[in-house]
Amino acid sequence: MPSGSDTTQEAVRGPSPGGAVPPATTGTPAAPERPGRARRLLSLARREALRTGLAVVSGVALGLAFPPYDLWPLSPLAVAAPALLTRGRTARQGAWIGLVFGLPFFLILLKWLHVVGWDAVVGLSIAEALFVALLGAGLALTSRLPAWPLWGACLWVAEEWARDRLPFGGFPWGRLAFANTGSPFTPLAALGGAPLVTFAVALTGTLLAACAATLWSLRGNATVRRAVPALEAFGLAAAITAAGVLVPVPTKADDTVDIAVVQGNVQQAGMDFLGRPMKILDNHATATEKLAADIKAGRAKKPDLVIWPENASDLDPFQYPQAYDRIDEAVKAIGVPVLVGALVDHPSKKGYVFNEGIVWDPKKGPGASYTKQHPVPFGEYVPFREQLSKIITRFQRVPRDFYPGDHTGLLQVGPAKLGDVICFEVAYDEIVHDTVGAGARALVIQTNNATYGRTGQPEQQLAMSKLRAVEHGRAVVTAATSGISAVVAPNGTVTHRIPEFTQGVVSARIPLRNETTLADRVGAAPEWALAIVGLLSCAAAVIGGRRGRTKDEKGQQ
Repeated sequence: MPSGSDTTQEAVRGPSPGGAVPPATTGTPAAPERPGRARRLLSLARREALRTGLAVVSGVALGLAFPPYDLWPLSPLAVAAPALLTRGRTARQGAWIGLVFGLPFFLILLKWLHVVGWDAVVGLSIAEALFVALLGAGLALTSRLPAWPLWGACLWVAEEWARDRLPFGGFPWGRLAFANTGSPFTPLAALGGAPLVTFAVALTGTLLAACAATLWSLRGNATVRRAVPALEAFGLAAAITAAGVLVPVPTKADDTVDIAVVQGNVQQAGMDFLGRPMKILDNHATATEKLAADIKAGRAKKPDLVIWPENASDLDPFQYPQAYDRIDEAVKAIGVPVLVGALVDHPSKKGYVFNEGIVWDPKKGPGASYTKQHPVPFGEYVPFREQLSKIITRFQRVPRDFYPGDHTGLLQVGPAKLGDVICFEVAYDEIVHDTVGAGARALVIQTNNATYGRTGQPEQQLAMSKLRAVEHGRAVVTAATSGISAVVAPNGTVTHRIPEFTQGVVSARIPLRNETTLADRVGAAPEWALAIVGLLSCAAAVIGGRRGRTKDEKGQQ
């Protein structure tokens, strides 16, 4: 008989009823069968369903904080949600939360692009949400660090810094600051511009998250002493929200100028707003001549200058004599300089055009001009046109590429030194900052929102004008072909406004200011500093995590 060391359980039991002897087994038990990929994914989905759903709802809430809904208190609350949902998670899990938070946010914010196509809405929303996915990963990494609400707020600034610049010059829509152009946070723009407003909103949100996390950890074992950190976080969040009240917003005028803004209107909204040639130009010329008639009859006061919007002339006045003559007639009728928006063919590059604001004098004719520096990719020019046009035939509707200008829009229009900014350029900090730095005493936003009429996009752009007014301490005049044309005081208050798709004229006296704000003087320094701190906090979290794992491995040895 074999020794006991060779005796198996089957040998003790004896042979099976069928007579066959089962094979002997080793002492190592068989590894359990790995569950299938589908089962693992289903299990993961069940575990993450609640967090994912909360992230989606929070993204929707952030979208509602922006115009045209204007529910700005939702912005810090929406920031608090991903801070909580990523706390203690891995970078990959944080990235998922950031993605499912960012995607519904941008779908709501950018739904006005459905005029171009819903695929454009979805495509751009996904591209923008990828930046928020990186933000989510950063929030997860830094959530284990001391003072994590501070690092989280810096990461929001870093995310916007990247998204405002990449790719193709970036797309700044959806900055937290643009949801807070009429909130207690707004005056902070005079100190550090839009980045400081974003930081304050984000820090308020992350502090609220810290308060909620502390209270949650105390459930069933709460004492006043243990609740002190939560109270401190909430108090600091309240103090940051109210801090803007203490910030002085300078509005005293060094001089004033009387202006008239002409909104000529278009034939129809949408991609085909142009209608027949000369129609839009004739609308603006006719409205200007009506104003001239009212002045002659004593029903209106004569302005010092008149402002027409972007694309007020739908034909190049230097190529089409009828367009030149129509502008000249209207300018001579009003008898003061007119800032005319027009598309002008590039003199040497065939297929390229300039998007310009031209100072048109009643005696001298066209003079100084400003060319838009930041054309919109895929809207005003098509990157990789030859390759992409074969795949996406819709790009053929952009027959010519806009050629960027190379200088700021400082223009002497009659008695006023104005800073011209064209359309989407109002969203870019550096363009507006450089224009004020060049000596602009008031800002003019020439825009054409006819493509996106009644979609909420004009309200979003007007909100940016309100923030720029406070940031630079300048009156901001928005002139739009179909609306919304408006005058914004240096404190961010809209004083005059013409509704969408209405022909009309706004006459106003605006202040001209020479004094600069602290935001003008510090420029982009706060944004760079906060963004770098956010990125360094991520590096610190990664290094700290590696050191912790190394210590654990040594301890196990």
